[in-house]
Order: sequence, then C-alpha cells, then structure tokens
Amino acid sequence: QCLLSGSWRSDTGCRMVVSVLGEDGSFSGSYLPGPAVGDYEILTSPLEGSQQDAGLAPQPIFSFTVRWQLQETARTTVFLGQCYVGTNGEETLHSLWLLREAAETPTEDWKATR
Repeated sequence: QCLLSGSWRSDTGCRMVVSVLGEDGSFSGSYLPGPAVGDYEILTSPLEGSQQDAGLAPQPIFSFTVRWQLQETARTTVFLGQCYVGTNGEETLHSLWLLREAAETPTEDWKATR
C-alpha cells in the first residue's frame, strides 16, 4: 500500500514533506524546489492536497497545490499523479504539473500557464 505521508525528493532535487493523511484523504505539508527553478529566491512553500482512498486502490491517485512564497510575483502550481509501489516495496510518485503566474492583462493570459 502506498502512503504519501513522509518526506519525498524528486530527480531534480525538489523536496516535499507531507503530513499525516486525514481520514478523508486530505493532507498538507511543505514544498521546496530544487536548484533548477531559475533566478527566483523561493522559500519553503505550503502545499495542500488529497489522496484517493487507499482501500479503493493500493496505488492511489493524488493531487496537491503549492502556493509559492515569492515576493516578486504570484505563482501557484497544481500536481496530479499516482503513487506506485515497486516489486522491492519502494514507493514512487509519478506526477504532472501546471504552473500559473499572475498575468498583467488578459492579452498576456496565453503565456501565464506552463
């Protein structure tokens, strides 16, 4: 069975700490990006999310949102993925993400999501 609670590190050096899951599958924690984020100084940022009931699927689907702690711009990233348990018992997260920055005008909206 795969559980999200605990510490995680990505291939790019990002770190995520997830608190104990609530009975409803909700969780919170913190996220710190790795060195590949560019020129921004990013502080540890809060995250909130939910995991599918592990009783329904031993390798559950999850989602979470990171509200970045930046002074120069507003950014939010959403992650959606699944937690897998390998044959050796090791848990691995696979996810996709979308990052949204605040746009100055509606004409700049097209470039605000990556």
